[in-house]
Amino acid sequence: MQISMQIDRAVVIIKTGGIVVFPTDTVYGLGADIFNREAVDRIYEVKQRPCHLPLPVLLADMEQIAYVAEEVSEVALTLMKHFWPGGLTLVLHKAASVPDNVTAGSDKVAVRIPDHIVPLTIIRKLEVPIVGTSANISDEPSIVRGREVKAKMGNMVDFVVDGGDCPGGLESTVVDMTGEIPVVLRQGIVREDEIKRLCPNMLGR
Repeated sequence: MQISMQIDRAVVIIKTGGIVVFPTDTVYGLGADIFNREAVDRIYEVKQRPCHLPLPVLLADMEQIAYVAEEVSEVALTLMKHFWPGGLTLVLHKAASVPDNVTAGSDKVAVRIPDHIVPLTIIRKLEVPIVGTSANISDEPSIVRGREVKAKMGNMVDFVVDGGDCPGGLESTVVDMTGEIPVVLRQGIVREDEIKRLCPNMLGR
């Protein structure tokens, strides 16, 4: 099936409350409409992810930040403009509209804009952000190959968009922007020294 047809099918499935796997610029992702609580709960079940761990959110553009976050500092905006779209996830103060099961009851939300046509097109067609957690069982390695993700996750989800191998191969770098000083929570595809050039006062993990 052509990739455009796979994307259209994924959009229909997510709109009707399903969950799908798709390639990103880092690793394969597992996604659902963030505003569909039942679909989000199912992602926790499929990943066997502890319910106290929040799920990251993918956006299509900067305008969608207003859907998910309330306060965005100047430093956060600087990082967004420099690294988005790309492999940097920023933890921000969440908007009240974001369901608690996405953020595991936290007042924070982790967001990024991926640098990959598949999730970007899915989100634009849906016109809402989606969950963008890695498509794997919790504590198992992330998956970067289409055939592998189909074999391991295909029977657990409603559809897999097979985009071949993911170009990045590493998960995103996560930086908490909710305090006075940015803090790296997870080192990933974006190097810490690249971020520190823009945020010289940030802390490591």
